[in-house]
Amino acid sequence: MERARSLGFSARVAPYVFVAPFLAIFIVFRVVPTIYAVVISTQQWEGTDVVGFVGLTNYAKVFSNPSLGKAFNNTVFYTLGTLLVLIPIPLILAAFLDSGRVVKQTVFRVALFLPALTSLVVVSVLFRIVLAKEGLLNAALGQAGVPNNAWLEASNLSIPAMIIVAAWRWTGINIIYFSSGLVNVPRDLYEAAALDGANAWRTFRSITLPMIQPTVLFVVVLSIIGGFQLFVEPYLLWSFGNSPGNGGLSVALLIYKTAFNNFNFGQASAMGVLLALVILVVSVIQFRLFGGRRFER
Repeated sequence: MERARSLGFSARVAPYVFVAPFLAIFIVFRVVPTIYAVVISTQQWEGTDVVGFVGLTNYAKVFSNPSLGKAFNNTVFYTLGTLLVLIPIPLILAAFLDSGRVVKQTVFRVALFLPALTSLVVVSVLFRIVLAKEGLLNAALGQAGVPNNAWLEASNLSIPAMIIVAAWRWTGINIIYFSSGLVNVPRDLYEAAALDGANAWRTFRSITLPMIQPTVLFVVVLSIIGGFQLFVEPYLLWSFGNSPGNGGLSVALLIYKTAFNNFNFGQASAMGVLLALVILVVSVIQFRLFGGRRFER
């Protein structure tokens, strides 16, 4: 008993005790399902019955799926669009809130964070009203002389509509991420820059960006992973993700439809494995290109 108690307080054992719950959850809900998905991707399913092992046949069928190209292109354009919105805008807002020029900045941070906590059912109802042809967005744009757009009825507007939803939901989250990085920037650097006569843009480019590069990389990686896993936005904006002309079809949504509409779990698992590999390769490239670099001053 005494030996067990001493092991519990041992400097060698304590880290493993604290990490064990996370590892257990990670293995059960991440590692095991991933392995099982790889196994299923090599099986032929008919309905809910496994017919047998088919090797890489499902992977070959994935590339011959006529909807895959459309889904992949939509996913890439959506991801690029969210990067253009969800990196610079939250970064600028976070820097502005951190500047000390905003009264009660905590109130603004909380207000911007609240959309991420909103129920997905509420989000779907809200944005079907906002993005309707006679909805709130068109009413606001009409005041500026912009003609009405059928955001949820035109195929070419499906991706912009989803980017609007994503911007509303995730801007606050990214502001929190960037704010956590800005807190670690030494204040004396800003004071020295002010004494040297540096303007706000020069200070931001030469001090803020280099100092929070790890945070920027972290947010970019998360945004790309989230972009490639696009599912909620198209599924909510259109009934069961049935967007006009498949303008909102994403790879993740195609996986869902293949599995639960067509009951082709083998091919859906193969798509999931390939999507995971794409995300992994893109993430590794980012870390190799930007992980060890600093922004030029």
